[in-house]
Amino acid sequence: MTQTVLETQDQDNQAAAGSAAGAVTVRPLSAHIGALIGGVDLRAPLHPAEIGAIRAALLKWKVVFFRDQHLSHAQHIAFARQFGELTVGHPVFGHVDGHPELYSVSKHRKANRFEGRALLRPWSGWHTDVTAAVNPPAASILRGVVIPPYGGDTQWTNLAAAYQALSAPLRAIVDGLRGVHRFTAPVGASATAAFDQAVKAHTLVSEHPVVRVHPETGERVLYISPSFLQHLSGFHQRESQQLLELLWEHAVRPEFTVRFQWEPGSLAFWDNRATAHLAPADIFDLDFDRQLYRTTLVGDVPVGVNGRPSVALEGDPVLAAHGAAA
Repeated sequence: MTQTVLETQDQDNQAAAGSAAGAVTVRPLSAHIGALIGGVDLRAPLHPAEIGAIRAALLKWKVVFFRDQHLSHAQHIAFARQFGELTVGHPVFGHVDGHPELYSVSKHRKANRFEGRALLRPWSGWHTDVTAAVNPPAASILRGVVIPPYGGDTQWTNLAAAYQALSAPLRAIVDGLRGVHRFTAPVGASATAAFDQAVKAHTLVSEHPVVRVHPETGERVLYISPSFLQHLSGFHQRESQQLLELLWEHAVRPEFTVRFQWEPGSLAFWDNRATAHLAPADIFDLDFDRQLYRTTLVGDVPVGVNGRPSVALEGDPVLAAHGAAA
């Protein structure tokens, strides 16, 4: 009798899990990257099957999007925590008062703005979050609150697909390369005093493999954040620049990318280990405000094809926000 009851309960639990996972819809948005997820309410704790379905979609499509999820700061943080430990909002530029896990992505933020006109290239502005740290965030979750009626789109690119599209001889070359990442102003622009002060107070410089092995999928990823990767280790300056420009231009080819039009209540959740993204520049030509908030998940130390991990040249790993001052 007891065995029968237990078996029935187990069957009921499996049915509930299947029902929860089955309610989650995943609609791809491009050939290589991006999917829109529906059938879930992010304001409440998710069923384990829903978490599993979202995680699987994230690993496959690299960035997933949600619509009509009007979360409070606390709900945003609670949702993100279901996928891992959270870092402090930003290890260099701070966090939202009272919410050490949140970072404000505002049109009017000053700490990481620049002066002058940057030299624009096809890869200008593209970046993977906080690769100056030895353990960059594993993932980022960005929530739209105040969104302009037009403009302000964000783009992402799949760096695993970009790696696979390289020629075999070039893949063999880049598999063994390493590069130094740090925070710095874009080429042609000058850092503001606020930027310089923040970077000097929280210096982060790391050497990462140019190709990292994704810790969950095993994919090889072209790990070349254009805004942070300064030079290739062991190369002359011109050699480094020429090779990096070739790789950066390749990595942001349109076929590897997806573009997302924000709405109030939209969320973007991306795998920071396998993507780079581009924040919009057109918002500065509009008279509308734009306010988003971001959380990031604690990441691991990247490992190259040869098994060699990244190393910190300056600064400490980006750890969980537990105990951070509000």
